[in-house]
Amino acid sequence: MAKRIVILGTAYPFRGGLAVYNERLAKALNEEGHEVTIETFKLQYPGFLFPGKTQYADWAAPSEIHINISVNSINPVNWIKVGRKIKQQKPDFVIIKYWLPFMAPCFGTIARIARKNKHTKVISILDNIIPHEKRPGDRMFSRYFSKSVDAFVAMSKRVLNDLDQFDTQKPRAFCPHPLYDNFGPKVDRETALEKLQLSRNFQHVLFFGLIRDYKGLDWLLEAFADPRLRNYKVKLIVAGEFYSDKEKYTRLIEQYQLKEYIELHNRFIPDPEVGWYFAAADLIAQPYKSATQSGVTQIGYHFEKPMLVTNVGGLSEIIPDQKVGYVVEPNPKAIADKLVDFFENRRSQEFVANLVEEKKKYAWSTMTGTIFELYQKLTSKSG
Repeated sequence: MAKRIVILGTAYPFRGGLAVYNERLAKALNEEGHEVTIETFKLQYPGFLFPGKTQYADWAAPSEIHINISVNSINPVNWIKVGRKIKQQKPDFVIIKYWLPFMAPCFGTIARIARKNKHTKVISILDNIIPHEKRPGDRMFSRYFSKSVDAFVAMSKRVLNDLDQFDTQKPRAFCPHPLYDNFGPKVDRETALEKLQLSRNFQHVLFFGLIRDYKGLDWLLEAFADPRLRNYKVKLIVAGEFYSDKEKYTRLIEQYQLKEYIELHNRFIPDPEVGWYFAAADLIAQPYKSATQSGVTQIGYHFEKPMLVTNVGGLSEIIPDQKVGYVVEPNPKAIADKLVDFFENRRSQEFVANLVEEKKKYAWSTMTGTIFELYQKLTSKSG
């Protein structure tokens, strides 16, 4: 039976992984016959809290998704207004993707008001419940948010365990991050290299996404300084906007004399260009120092690219070691060892064949099915 669903959170005209996720989830639910509306921000972060150049997309809005621009993350009067609107609309449930305690007062207040109609349930998809970069008040805010939610979906087992610090009673489920398959079809390597003006004579390792200290780019640069890698024609593509001190990384490039081996694309990569970077890459590297899960791995799965991840958080849950890539200990030496193994032993073909099978686990129907199982639990309990 078709349901009326509201997704509360980031979407167009905002950019980034959160928007991509919510829009792709809305599309999956629409395709299953449900009526879906996204209530997104008119103000997501105040300018002084946002480290990048812009929060906004400069490409066309997604088609066939109903998006309302309505939420102000820092205005309590707005929270009440949006909460009352959802309360009056009486959707069957609201989905909130939770990633940062800063959003807890906004999301938690809207959810509390919406639930007062005694019909609407609130289900949260948890990126994190404890953030990577901790700040005072995080636990208080996450506790406030968790009390406004009826059920939880955690995208890694690590986050499912973390949830016990805030709630142990409400229904919850684990469902891994689905494929990011909305960046278009696979592009052939030659076309991608030409588009990005990269040499066809080199193989490429890709570090992709917003650059924050916890993502371990410094470790990857140190690993790339390993003299063994000079035996192979390989370069590192760093594709993403710096959200931390750029000088820290440029100093490492100079210190290790890596300039001729690094392609630094220091900008936010627009959605229409994402496929080019993955097509150009032979291996995707995620040398994170802390993590729960990552959307980058699910882009990698979609484009069938071998991946290297560190053994932190939930990353190892979705990258079978030596099957679709590598799970390595979190240090530069371990990273370098596996980079050498990949190129020396020409692992690409073997890993890609396994990726084609492994990616089948991450269909969006698995995520929507998990959400509806929780909804059924909630309605049968209340009924």
